[in-house]
Amino acid sequence: MNKEFDIEHDFSEFKNVFLEQNSKQNLISKNDEKFLFEKHVYDSLAIKLAKIDMANKTLLDIGCGGGFPCVPIALEYSEINVFGIDSIRKKINAVNTIKEKLNLKNINLVCGRVEKFKEQKFDIITSRAVADLPIITEYALPLLKKDGVFVAYKSKKALEEIDRAKSVLSKYRAKVLDIIEYTLPLDEVYERNLILIGF
Repeated sequence: MNKEFDIEHDFSEFKNVFLEQNSKQNLISKNDEKFLFEKHVYDSLAIKLAKIDMANKTLLDIGCGGGFPCVPIALEYSEINVFGIDSIRKKINAVNTIKEKLNLKNINLVCGRVEKFKEQKFDIITSRAVADLPIITEYALPLLKKDGVFVAYKSKKALEEIDRAKSVLSKYRAKVLDIIEYTLPLDEVYERNLILIGF
């Protein structure tokens, strides 16, 4: 793991708190617990590769689930104001407990459906392992500021999903700004993509 992503030391407290909650709520599978950093924290922090200016920005994580990517991002970037939304109350409660135990001041959690979340628009929107790109883009783009960026965490089939999302992108006059390929630090080759979308 390169120095930019040398995170096990920095996230040791997070690991302890997360695993405690995972034993109660099954936020990730038991098999994945031993790959918490490689599959979940590292993947969440791949947003670093996009080199987005995070200073004083607002970020919405759609379908935050067990707190990925919103909690690692909030831990890594103290200067950003993070909102995580999920419709499953027990997951929101678990992530809220993680937030409190880590004394994270820059993250806000909302239990609800994103299509009903119209209070504000955001500089950055993220989504990881939630839905196919056409669906999640339809949710994200109405909540994205004019000069903002939607970061979709996707598998190696990113190009296929982009193709299926063309009509949604056209509807909102949005476009793919970049596709960033990376691999997770696992023994097997685990290809991932960040799809960056904006107006």
